[in-house]
Amino acid sequence: MKWSVLTLVGADQAGIVAAVTDALYQRGCNLAQASMMRLGANFAIMLRVSHESDKDLHQILDGICKEMNLHLHIDEDVNTDVSRIEPDVQVTVYGADRGGIVAQVTSALALAGLNIIDLETDVGGSKDKPIYIMTMEGIAKNGIDPLQKALDDLNTDIEINLDEINTLRG
Repeated sequence: MKWSVLTLVGADQAGIVAAVTDALYQRGCNLAQASMMRLGANFAIMLRVSHESDKDLHQILDGICKEMNLHLHIDEDVNTDVSRIEPDVQVTVYGADRGGIVAQVTSALALAGLNIIDLETDVGGSKDKPIYIMTMEGIAKNGIDPLQKALDDLNTDIEINLDEINTLRG
């Protein structure tokens, strides 16, 4: 069994997810992690797919990509033995939309030992007063205190909340 990471991007339209996942399923592929979302007027899909090594994913998806005008990129997975990583911190950021928010916050957190597992951004508010919203989860390699200090030292006009995640297992 081989693992690949697929990225597909194209204009948002009904049926993209159904067409792509059905084609993969019909050819014996299995999906693991997936992230799919509308980005502007586009729709983006990222999939981790297992398949027999003789399966050509380009060939499997070529017809759908042409029909739906999707751009496909395929990478071989760098590690087939992947276990679920549980985040232990969540960071939320809110502020007037301006350039550099993601770079500023993630750079400070990276230096303080945050390994980001998931990050999402969006713009809310109104056209006249857009609000930038960012949520991320990760692993605090050096604990939560260095992360909080890094955020406190940012000296910025945005609101940033750092919360510890305690996952209970029973």
